[in-house]
Amino acid sequence: MVNGVLLSSSLKSFIQLLGVLVIFLFVLLITYVVTRWIAGYQKGHMAGQNLQLIETMRIANNKFVQIIQAGEIYLVIAVGKDDVCLLAKLTAEQLLELPSGQTGSSGTPDFQDILDKLKEHLPKKKD
Repeated sequence: MVNGVLLSSSLKSFIQLLGVLVIFLFVLLITYVVTRWIAGYQKGHMAGQNLQLIETMRIANNKFVQIIQAGEIYLVIAVGKDDVCLLAKLTAEQLLELPSGQTGSSGTPDFQDILDKLKEHLPKKKD
């Protein structure tokens, strides 16, 4: 009798644990789907605009220098916590090409380039 009661309470606890785990996974899934949907909506909403961020560089905490394209004009701006200042206007000829392996606004190397470089340094398999 005592063994049956322990098994019953252990089984109930295990079922409750599984229930909580299923609910947690469901909430994670819903969060993921909604986040992807909102990101796609915002990207599609902003796709036809005339402004494009070309490059960003952090110069201090909460302070950035950015190059943005407005139509055919390139603007260099300083972005602070509460203000934005125009630093210069550039033409397309004045912009330097990004070195290969760097992309747009983040200025960080492309993941595929990093992976290719890593593959070069790994020893080859001998068949």
